[in-house]
Amino acid sequence: MGSTRVNLCGIELDNPVIPASGTFGYGYEFAELYDINCLGTFSFKGTTREPRFGNPTPRIAECTAGMINAVGLQNPGVEKVISEELPRLRKVFRKPVMANVSGFSVEDYADTCRLLDRQEQVGWLEVNISCPNVHGGGMSFGTDPAAAASVIRAVKAVTTKPVIAKLSPNVTDITVIAKACEDAGADGISLINTLLGMRIDLKTRRPVIANTMGGFSGPAIFPVALRMVYQTARAVTVPVIGIGGVGTAEDVIEMMLAGATAVEIGAANLVDPFVCRDIVRDLPEVMRQYGIDDLRDVTGGVKQWEKT
Repeated sequence: MGSTRVNLCGIELDNPVIPASGTFGYGYEFAELYDINCLGTFSFKGTTREPRFGNPTPRIAECTAGMINAVGLQNPGVEKVISEELPRLRKVFRKPVMANVSGFSVEDYADTCRLLDRQEQVGWLEVNISCPNVHGGGMSFGTDPAAAASVIRAVKAVTTKPVIAKLSPNVTDITVIAKACEDAGADGISLINTLLGMRIDLKTRRPVIANTMGGFSGPAIFPVALRMVYQTARAVTVPVIGIGGVGTAEDVIEMMLAGATAVEIGAANLVDPFVCRDIVRDLPEVMRQYGIDDLRDVTGGVKQWEKT
């Protein structure tokens, strides 16, 4: 049987399968369905310095080949995540977990990451820079290279664990943002976050979610995500995590061929809560079908085609 092990920023994973933030809660809900220790790791629900109720409802809606959401980072705040959520998770998950962090100022990010960095179970800090900068006119940190770099630089100054910058696809050239994050000290890059989308209910003549627009995710975005992973992996030297529309073991390998070291699965978890377990199960057989002995040899494999 081929090896599914990968190394993400210095930490060994049994496999590259990682449920994405916002689709797996804090893990213990899924642990009631199956042993989540079969996963490489998972990225827990986006956490902010202060508690957040989130956006008005309705805030999630299905649409063709995907879904639109504007949950609004609902979470209990970092203090309760540390005092309540992580102890519950520790009972069912024995591996390092990825802490997903959001903020609305550089200080927000730094304070939240500093607190989570001290937690033994946290292996990586995944910094979501797709949030609006309240001190910068509301523009997302992730749409401006200097703003993105300022967040990563501030987080790296107060942490010791690997910092992964999670990028928004809603930019002209994602490689510029990725390179700015790497230059600021990011140990890895994860992408893509959701695309900005909108749908209208013909009966009510109103948007399907209360926030009017929201994040579009699901199978329809896979080609866009794959393209951005490919571009980013060629622009930076740090590991890349591929995200966007992944739902099968074949999708995981395709992401890795484009340059991903590991792969996150998002919206598919909301359709089938067993999807990540099944991808882990299916990976060895799909590897056999395609003559892959070691997944670590797959990352960036498309470059071999470029040279021929």
